[in-house]
Amino acid sequence: MDIFTRFAPFIQDYIYEHNWKNLRSIQVGAAETIFNSQDNVLLAASTASGKTEAAFFPILTDLCQDANIPVWRWHGEVAQTQKRKLLKHPSGILQITPESLESLMINKHMDIPNLFHDLRYVVIDELHSFLRSDRGGQTFCLIERLSKMAGVDPRRVGLSATIGDTKSAARFLGAGSRRKTTVPNAESGGQVWRLSMEHFYDNGPQADSNDFDPAQPVLDEKSDQAPQMADPSMAYIFEHTRGKKCLVFTNSREECEAVCQVLRQYCEVNHEPNRFLIHHGNLSAAYRQTAEAEMKNEDSLMTTCATATLELGIDIGKLERAFQIDAPFTVSGFLQRMGRTGRRENPAEMWFVMRESHPESRAMLPEIIPWSLLQGIALVQLYLEEKWVEPPEPNRLPYSLLYHQTMSTLASSGEMTPAELASRVLTLHYFHNVSQNDYRVLLRYLIKEDHIQQTENGGLIVGLAGERVINNFKFYAVFQENEEYSVKSDSEELGTIVKPPPVGDKIAIAGRVWVVEDIDRKRHQVYCHPVKGRIPAYFGDVAGDIQPKILQRMRKILGERTQYPYLMKQAVARLKEVRNTAQISGMLESNLIKLGGKMWCLFPWTGTYAFLALERLIKIKCAKRLGLRGFNSSRPYFMQFAMDVGKDEFLEILKEEANKDFNPLELVYPKEVPVFDKYDEYLPDELVRKEFARSILDIKEMRKCVNELK
Repeated sequence: MDIFTRFAPFIQDYIYEHNWKNLRSIQVGAAETIFNSQDNVLLAASTASGKTEAAFFPILTDLCQDANIPVWRWHGEVAQTQKRKLLKHPSGILQITPESLESLMINKHMDIPNLFHDLRYVVIDELHSFLRSDRGGQTFCLIERLSKMAGVDPRRVGLSATIGDTKSAARFLGAGSRRKTTVPNAESGGQVWRLSMEHFYDNGPQADSNDFDPAQPVLDEKSDQAPQMADPSMAYIFEHTRGKKCLVFTNSREECEAVCQVLRQYCEVNHEPNRFLIHHGNLSAAYRQTAEAEMKNEDSLMTTCATATLELGIDIGKLERAFQIDAPFTVSGFLQRMGRTGRRENPAEMWFVMRESHPESRAMLPEIIPWSLLQGIALVQLYLEEKWVEPPEPNRLPYSLLYHQTMSTLASSGEMTPAELASRVLTLHYFHNVSQNDYRVLLRYLIKEDHIQQTENGGLIVGLAGERVINNFKFYAVFQENEEYSVKSDSEELGTIVKPPPVGDKIAIAGRVWVVEDIDRKRHQVYCHPVKGRIPAYFGDVAGDIQPKILQRMRKILGERTQYPYLMKQAVARLKEVRNTAQISGMLESNLIKLGGKMWCLFPWTGTYAFLALERLIKIKCAKRLGLRGFNSSRPYFMQFAMDVGKDEFLEILKEEANKDFNPLELVYPKEVPVFDKYDEYLPDELVRKEFARSILDIKEMRKCVNELK
């Protein structure tokens, strides 16, 4: 039977009314799977491919035969009368976030069986954003808990435009359910991108070549003129946004503020009305909503400076163009940001703006490499060549989320025995790597700290300290709040940053580079001291987990002669320069380069967390034998240090130590408690250290990297 004829009449009417000539392959495949099986379904297809209709046409056909489908919302701004109506007559579709579902589970626990007794489908949009975060873990824990409480086994339907490894994503989507997961074939007619990448020095002469190398011309004519003496990269953005609705993506909140401020100043200098808005997680809801409303307005031609908050989820209407300042950290982030443009039959359009300062005359080799340019090319090439996107992280030790779900379960269900609590929490699939002994350690610590209280008959309830955490509305979320930390050196206050890096890392603030000495998380203060040089440093949001494959592709870029068609004139010239530098320096043949005297530079070409493990291996296990001193690193690109041994002995010592069968905890400093996740501060130190050693430090990849060094 033709799939179209199986749709409910009101779905068929919708298709006729919108003059659809035929259904897309993803829509046919989804309908066949939903109608003809009881499987979970993963719909992985490009932006604007019709995934939403692919999911809901067969689901709505299954749920009802007429178009009067109630659609409910549940969040803090929904009126109580609406919520009472839903609780009294549960039906139709409920739109809800993980945070609101957590609140519902805690505060309306007794209503869950009635509310969800006939739950048949759970649709998860933007599935890729859940694959590598505790928020994803929270979502799937809640689905499992809800299903057990309501006695249902809903089918899961995941939607995403940015999944590379569909098998891994399908396993993640179906984990903890009793169903297999099917991925319908989504034949693609090929995507059309309008893509360009240009390089800018912040002042002075720009990269240039006397050769007539092919280069991408500018994608559009100027629509404005920047003031004289403007920053070249900011002038480029300013001159190509007037009269258009655009997004300007940055990689940190601080950078977003600075860019927006500069662009607004250019409007003032030119006596033009302001045409730039701002949107990031630290702004008040009113500011964010103002920007979102302007973007939705078809007649508005404003440009919005944004961070990752606008990568997904928020409806911002039709956008003509996105700018990306410097390289994002992931292929997924690049695809998601570009996917915000190009809807309604227009191609997606992204203009990369890669910035660099002119190196000082005495700058050493690693400081004259345009890392952001190489990283941007690598992200694009990995997707173009292999359709590669970062895979899920299935084997973490998520102790922070374990605390959260333990407290949530106790808060919603009331007193229960330790065995009953363990049977409810540890059986959730996301915690499959957590041992009973680790859970015992956690519960004993929480009882000691009064987050959990043990009753006279041995039962467990939420303690006074735990109530203070749970009763705060921020408890419903497991992602880190963007809280500001004041940065101090001696008695001088330098400014503020968000998400401070670990002790020993560097930050850039007040025009200088500083090393973090200590972090007071209760008072939100960071203590540091200055260091000399132009060492690339952490600024704002940490670079996060850049995958090894990205660094390996960056190395390949340096060694190949390929011309990338999206590179513009200055980017082509700068790439040519750095390829020449790499050839002359020997960094393509050897990972370890002598900078002069006893100074060396190591280019591991591996991911962030393998790099971090390698740093610690060198400093903790090899330093004495190497005579190591003056160690500095720019994660995950290079390490600089002085040592008393030569190259061959260095590699021999490194490989010997890396291949020993050591406990990962040996790479954690003796008194170090590396807090990374939101609820780590409520965990016993031994679990925080264990999670860092086994989930953050990528020792397996580090060993692979070390054994390939030459």
